Amino acid sequence: MWKASRCLAYLVSLAGFATAIQAAEVTSNLSVTITITNECTAGATSPVNFGSHGVLNANFDATGNISVTCTTSAPYTIGLGAGTGSGATLAARKMTGPGSATVTYQLYRDSGRSLNWGDLASGDTLTGTGTGSAQTIDVYGRVASQTTPPAGTYDDTVLVTVSY
Repeated sequence: MWKASRCLAYLVSLAGFATAIQAAEVTSNLSVTITITNECTAGATSPVNFGSHGVLNANFDATGNISVTCTTSAPYTIGLGAGTGSGATLAARKMTGPGSATVTYQLYRDSGRSLNWGDLASGDTLTGTGTGSAQTIDVYGRVASQTTPPAGTYDDTVLVTVSY
């Protein structure tokens, strides 16, 4: 019996030792980093839609917009190209319709329609500072009084460039 008790005591002491080994811990630190760089994206746009008109004998104004998202505090510049219409310039863009007929229009940076909106090279651009969220930038358009071309749908595509 004495041998059995001694054996049991020895086993109990070993069990306590094993438990102590299993309960040990060690710690370390894990570094987590990100580097944010200045970046801008040009998102969805809302078209400048002048609607339907019969005779172009007055100014017809419309507003569209561009969505720009830039890193917080990142300065940006937005330029608009001349468009794809034949003979278009930054000051006199052209929407093309039936038989290659055109309607001349202008795009502006201000609601008073006095500041032409050109491309980056022209310097007639809009500048801003990123907020880290999407910013909606209005584009003001005008079809001025002009000789009315044939009936039909007239359209143009203007390249939006964001420099940052």
